[in-house]
Amino acid sequence: SAERTPRPREWRPQLYRKCTDTTWLLLFFLFWTGLMFITGYSVAAGATGRLLFGYDSFGNVCGKKNSPVEGAPLSGQDMTLKKHVFFMNSCNLEVKDVRLSSAVLCVSSCPEEQLDTLEEVQLFADNNGSFLCVYSLNSINYTRDPNADSLCPRLPVPPSKSFPLFNRCVPQTPECYSMFASVLINDVDILHRILSGIMSGRDKILGLCLFALALSLGMTFTFRFITTLLVHIFIAVIVSGLLFVCGVLWWLYYDYTHDLSIELDTERENMKCLLGFAILSTVITAVLLGLIFVLRKRIKLTVELFQVINKAISNSPFLLFQPLWTFAILIFFWVFWVAVLLSLGTAGAARVIEGGQVEYQPLVGIRYMWWYHLIGLIWTSEFILACQQMTVAGALVTRYFNRNKNDPPDRPVLWSLSILFCYHQGTAIKGSFLITATRIPRTILMYISSGLK
Repeated sequence: SAERTPRPREWRPQLYRKCTDTTWLLLFFLFWTGLMFITGYSVAAGATGRLLFGYDSFGNVCGKKNSPVEGAPLSGQDMTLKKHVFFMNSCNLEVKDVRLSSAVLCVSSCPEEQLDTLEEVQLFADNNGSFLCVYSLNSINYTRDPNADSLCPRLPVPPSKSFPLFNRCVPQTPECYSMFASVLINDVDILHRILSGIMSGRDKILGLCLFALALSLGMTFTFRFITTLLVHIFIAVIVSGLLFVCGVLWWLYYDYTHDLSIELDTERENMKCLLGFAILSTVITAVLLGLIFVLRKRIKLTVELFQVINKAISNSPFLLFQPLWTFAILIFFWVFWVAVLLSLGTAGAARVIEGGQVEYQPLVGIRYMWWYHLIGLIWTSEFILACQQMTVAGALVTRYFNRNKNDPPDRPVLWSLSILFCYHQGTAIKGSFLITATRIPRTILMYISSGLK
């Protein structure tokens, strides 16, 4: 009998898998063990309420029930109804030895009209239940006690309104407000600046986020119908937008350089930031224009690529929700990170100084924990983004390289997620660490630069 020709073996991908970069996975686990230690330490030693709600000169957090501090007779008071922070000398506010020169009290309401005499201060206390003198002085003795001048606010008391985030009584007269804002904006810690900036512009930030979400979803669905036209429109809009942004930034910088009324340090910082953003946007615009000119013949390939992506999204609609899941996870992690950071920033030991007042000294090791916590922010955020990118890539590859186009795989997103978490977490951790390693030197240089200024 004739020998049968052996049938060639059908090619199949290698089905055996193994975990990759397990050393990096173990390293990341140990790193997060350290983060959990910092979290526990910050919760035990921190007092976020002092930062968010404000506190008086005697160690009482406004709007809260307080525990007494040994050696401070005016501490440990119930400030549940006294939610506003009042500065007794708001028109001459200064910073001496890292402390404000003015005594600070918790009051139930801010004086909305100017108070010129102690009689008016007493009348305001009787009518509004808001006592503007030191707690040890009864309102009846505002005009009788010989030491009332040193125990009550400096006259005249300017009209003020409460700031929406930190509940500070901010004076409304121009001369007092300029001094008050200069001290509190230029001399308070960076955490107050960040939070006040976010809270003052929270409506705009939320509106822009919703607009960006609606625009991205609209573009995703529009790509399915007019891909070729939309690619050209998209390129034109990007170029026009970058040119417009460049022009606006350079115009604002020119306007700042010719404005002689700049007094606050923050305005000078804004001018430097504008110059940096203007240069950066100019470089990005030039690079992008050069790339578009060089790759102008590859636009057709881009259109074909978008068509393939449209087919993949049609077969795997859950790909559209993947960024939303990533966004939700990032928001949860960032809220957790900020909460721990606030606790670290307020971790301090109470110390009684002259006059029974209380100040808080930072605990040893907080500076090093802050840097460790910052690395955790960058590394973990990059890891979450890397997981999203590997999930999307795995789902698209499963769909694109499927041999039977009429029988696409079931649940490619879940399949890609399972492969990622079972085998490739170490690789995602390794890649995110490399990105973190390139960003940390930049952060250190920026910190040194700000310190030298």
